[in-house]
Amino acid sequence: MAATETTVTAVGAFLLAWAFLNFCWLALLRRPAVAAVLSLAMMAVLVLLSQLKYQVLTMTANFVDLMIVDTDTVSFLFTIYPALRLIVALCTLAVLPLLVFAWRTDPLRVRRSTAAMLAIACVGGLTLLETRFHMEPFEAYYGGNHVSAFARSGVDAVSDLMTRGFMESDLAANEHLPPPGPCKPAVKPPHIVLVHDESSFDIRRAPNIKTPPGYGAHFLSFDGKQRDFIVESAGGPSWYTEYNVLEGLSARSFGRFAYFVTRIAAGRVKRGLPDALRRCGYRTFSLYPALGAFMSARSFQATAGVQQFFDQHDLGTRAIEPDSFFYDAAARMIEREHAQSPMFIFVYLAANHFPWDYRYRPDLVPQWRNPGNAPLVDEYLRRQAMSAQDYAAFLARLKRQFPDDSFLLVRFGDHQPDFASALLEPDLDESAVWRRLMAYDPRYFTTYYAVDAVNFTPVDVSSALDELEGPYLPLVVQEAAGLPLGPSFAAQKKILERCSGLFYGCGNGAEARHFNRMLIDAGLINNL
Repeated sequence: MAATETTVTAVGAFLLAWAFLNFCWLALLRRPAVAAVLSLAMMAVLVLLSQLKYQVLTMTANFVDLMIVDTDTVSFLFTIYPALRLIVALCTLAVLPLLVFAWRTDPLRVRRSTAAMLAIACVGGLTLLETRFHMEPFEAYYGGNHVSAFARSGVDAVSDLMTRGFMESDLAANEHLPPPGPCKPAVKPPHIVLVHDESSFDIRRAPNIKTPPGYGAHFLSFDGKQRDFIVESAGGPSWYTEYNVLEGLSARSFGRFAYFVTRIAAGRVKRGLPDALRRCGYRTFSLYPALGAFMSARSFQATAGVQQFFDQHDLGTRAIEPDSFFYDAAARMIEREHAQSPMFIFVYLAANHFPWDYRYRPDLVPQWRNPGNAPLVDEYLRRQAMSAQDYAAFLARLKRQFPDDSFLLVRFGDHQPDFASALLEPDLDESAVWRRLMAYDPRYFTTYYAVDAVNFTPVDVSSALDELEGPYLPLVVQEAAGLPLGPSFAAQKKILERCSGLFYGCGNGAEARHFNRMLIDAGLINNL
């Protein structure tokens, strides 16, 4: 407790959680020494796992991790830390003899009824403490307070789960979705490449930033327009936007469970862009720069309709690869598969991922000269220049290598970089910035999206508004490709028109809640 908890409230939550564990074991076993050993072991394991999670995801352990623990999570941990299997085995071997010794030598006994009542009292005390001193979700990004934050998040998670489930939805909907009919495109469908442009946004939104000549061209669409993309994460979880653009739905509908959206949605949300494209004869592929078990990405994307998923192991990545690595992989895939049927490829880039405190691959843009900003910003701009260079080369390759094929390419920035929040309004202190973030101020959540084409003219870009929330991007893709919308996307387009490009932001989530209920009634969302 002294080593990990930093506030009076955290210390109080730690003591209540520790007492709760002891009383639970006493209610089961009646032996105080055994209860003490088990409680200490569980506390130690929790702190170590929370520290491990913070190293990987910059977020401490949350009670929801325990609620939705799955094989993907265990597989991911054992893959990135191979020694963990040995550590777990050795710890188990060390604790077992101690437990046996405590069991045989402990002369004391506690009444089960007394222990159970005291355990309930601890839960009541923890609930009262969390109600009085509410923990904000962003506190998990500060590190420390591993046990108390886990315990307090349990109170919040159980409360939310009991009152509204994992996902917000209306109790009933007065509209119902008809079953999907056949997909008959009016024109020959193009191959579709959806590009997840990591941490990219127009940094000119921040004041007093010096940019190199030509900066901004990368954000323009085929028609010369620059379009704003409103996402649901700031400087952090890319998988929020991954959920937006593949499912066409809002991560914010999951409330405090949003951080786990892809893990929760896997196997439960069976409506998405890849699935709609498969109905129109597409084969669907995904190139993913991390392990497929990370945040259950492989399982989630398979549920959304991705047929062939290639993660870093399949692609043979070493660490962070430049964008050209993934564009080359996409081009090779197109070369092998393009003659069979139209293809959808989700290309997930990684070169512009944090940290920006070192010069990444200086050999790729040797002509680069720093514009004269803070080193972090100049490195960010350099990586954006690398991205623009690699994307232009990819377009040229498609034109040169596939003159008889048509391509629709849609790019989007998944979130702003983590340092952007300190640049947008530099006169604000940290607490004021956090208030902006918690209120979903669009200045902190706006990136870009762009529509491009090779040997193809986008058919309909009426949904490609100048400002668009993330869940509408599947509409833009399908209409630009000339594909008829299925019933759920046709219903969602009415929301787009009614709300002028806002989705969860329309009616403070009312439209999203109603639409979620329609999908539940249609059997496209289950067990949420």
